[in-house]
Order: sequence, then C-alpha cells, then structure tokens
Amino acid sequence: MVKYQIKEIKDKKVWEDFVLSRNSQSFLQSWNWGEVNREIGKKIVRYGYYYEKEAKLAGVCLIIVEKAKRGKHLLIPGGPLIDWKDNALLRSFLNSTIELAKKEKALFIRVRPELLDSPASRNIFSLSGFIPSPMHVHAESTWVLNIEKSDDELLSGMRKTTRYLVKRAIGSDLVVVQSKKPEDVKILAKLQKQIIKRHKFIGFSEKLFKAQIVNFAKDDQAILFICKQGKKPLVICLIIFYGECSYYHHSASSEEARRTPASYLIQWRIIKEAQKRGCKYYNFWGVSSTDNPKHRFAGVTTFKKGFGGKKIDWLHAQDLPLSKFYWLTYVFESVRRILRRL
Repeated sequence: MVKYQIKEIKDKKVWEDFVLSRNSQSFLQSWNWGEVNREIGKKIVRYGYYYEKEAKLAGVCLIIVEKAKRGKHLLIPGGPLIDWKDNALLRSFLNSTIELAKKEKALFIRVRPELLDSPASRNIFSLSGFIPSPMHVHAESTWVLNIEKSDDELLSGMRKTTRYLVKRAIGSDLVVVQSKKPEDVKILAKLQKQIIKRHKFIGFSEKLFKAQIVNFAKDDQAILFICKQGKKPLVICLIIFYGECSYYHHSASSEEARRTPASYLIQWRIIKEAQKRGCKYYNFWGVSSTDNPKHRFAGVTTFKKGFGGKKIDWLHAQDLPLSKFYWLTYVFESVRRILRRL
C-alpha cells in the first residue's frame, strides 16, 4: 500500500503549481485565499500530502481555523485537492485533519469539497462518519458560462431581455472603470449597506473586501469593476481571476442602478476582460439550488441565468462531529437557515 507523509507547505510556488495543475474549479484552495483569511485574523494551515518514497506531492489541503461563536471548527473550502479514489490518501487527509482539530480543540470539521454532487460523492463522506452540514459553504450551486465564443455567439445565448439590456447599455452614457486600489473597496462597502437595507441580510466586512484586493491584485488576480453614470458609482463588482476561470465574487449596487442597465453593462465588460486574459469560463458564483420563487436568491439567480450558461452543483458541505457540543451548533445553524430562507 502506498504511504504518504504530511508536511506543512510554506513555499507559495510549490503550492500554486500543484493547485493550478489540478485544473481547480475555484480559488478557494489558492495560496492567496489562505492569505486573505490570515489577514482578517484567522489561523490557516496548508498541508501537503507526499508520496513517502518519491517525496512527490500528491495532494494539498488549505485548512482555516474558525473561532465562531457557534463553535470552533476547522473549515476546508473547495478542498482537499486529492485523488478521492485513493483510499490511503483519503485516510491520510482524514487522520491529519482530525489530529489538527483535536490540537485546536475544535468541535467539528466542515468540508465543502470540490466534488460534483452525486450519490458516490456523498458516500465517500458518509462512510467516514460525516453528515450533511446544516449550512452551505460558499457557492455550492454555481452558474458557469463558457466564454470561448464570439460576441454574436455570447449574445445569442442570452435571454431575450438580457440581450436587449446589454445592447442598450453599450450605447448608453454609462462607463465602466477598473481599479486595484484597496481604498476603492469603500465604494463596495457603501453600496452593500444599501442592499442590506433593501434585502435585510448579513453582509461582508470592508476588511474582507480589502484583504481580497490586496492579496489577489498583487498577482493580477483581482479587479474592482465600477459602473458609473457621470461620477456616481451605480454598480461595483469584485472579480477574481484564477486559472481558466473568472469569478463574480462580490457585488453591490445603488438604488439608482435599478433604473438603468448598469448591471448588464458591467457584466459584459467583465466577460470581455476575462476573454482578454485567456479565461475559458466566467463563474457567476452562487445561485439558488432550486427553482423556488420564494428562495432568497431567486431574483439574482434569474439575473445570472439570463446571460446563458449552465448550473454546476457541488457536493453540499459535510460535517464531522468531534464533540457532543457540535449538536448545539447543528440546532442553531438549522434554525438560522430556516429564518434566512436558505
């Protein structure tokens, strides 16, 4: 049986070379996502799984230590990046992560792996003692558009209304500018407050926005797109470029934006920039997992689907309870999910 050694990886190039070689479908296991979480005050651990005899890297796992009020736990977003058919490698991942959790006195381990949702994927975790998490982690249902197409092909693949508004926006007085300045996240934070007031949800911190721009933009992997009418910002999007994909990670808009096609123009400009960078896909990030019109994300899901593309469902987050106190977290998060209509 093949044996593996577990080592912490400190070299950014070693980490990124492996992650990008896996053709990863998200930035959640990237080096810079680890740095973003470190910058906002979280402890991170980067494990590498090496073939014992060859000293060759076989897998990696970015682990975030979450000191949440609802219970300290280890979070593994979009990972680990391993061969799930290799039982010895899977066991190495589990044993090393459980050992770390005990060291950190974590109540549970939460994994949202980069595995398509299927009975086989669910079985991998259920056989190892995991249960479905009461909450989702990041974008579990995503909407992805293949952008290796001409403008005419992209437009013809859109919903009729979306196509009309994109064309109307291109000929309007709206202007889209790009920025990598950390101070411009203040625009995102300000407009987000307006959305929070309109839709009553818990938003993200300005500190998190800034950490993403600071860390990803230094490697030319993030841009703020700002759609303005005159000098007034109407819509802003934080886009991450990683590997073959571009990601619509955060956005916000003003009340005035709803009376203009600004949201459509900014998406078109993002797609054109992604094409220029050689990206194959544009990931609109999270959409509703169902067609329920009462779902909290129903409106934004309809907007994203209008540009064409397809839905990709990743395996729902899985929890490994390590303490009886985990069940308090389970009940708390279950109630919160219901109240937030998630």
